Amino acid sequence: MKSLIKKRKVVVISLLCVVLALGSYTTYYFHGLMSYRTKVSEIVIENIDISNIPDGLYIGECDVGYIYAKVNVMVKNGEISTIDLAEHRNDRGATAESIIGDILVQQRIDVDAVSGATNSSSVIKKAVMNALSEP
Repeated sequence: MKSLIKKRKVVVISLLCVVLALGSYTTYYFHGLMSYRTKVSEIVIENIDISNIPDGLYIGECDVGYIYAKVNVMVKNGEISTIDLAEHRNDRGATAESIIGDILVQQRIDVDAVSGATNSSSVIKKAVMNALSEP
């Protein structure tokens, strides 16, 4: 009888530990998700007059938690000549990488986002803006 009571106590304590651990993980996960959403919603893209930027290589990055982008932007003769996406951590936003071509063709940062990859598009554009904002 005593061993049965001890086993029940062990089971109850074990279940309690599992519930507490799951609750803690869930809180951590949702806090991270809300922080990510807030950071993405606060991204503001401003166009920069590229013609005023000296020739050179500029490095920029943007990190909102779940998505991160690092770019190397080459400016030559008042235009963006190349953008190398050095790193892009994304959830399902790999298609946003095509936005680099749009920036190069239009020679401006605030181009339309890639459908289905809006957040990654914003992070990549912000990384380019950050690179060109700090020459």
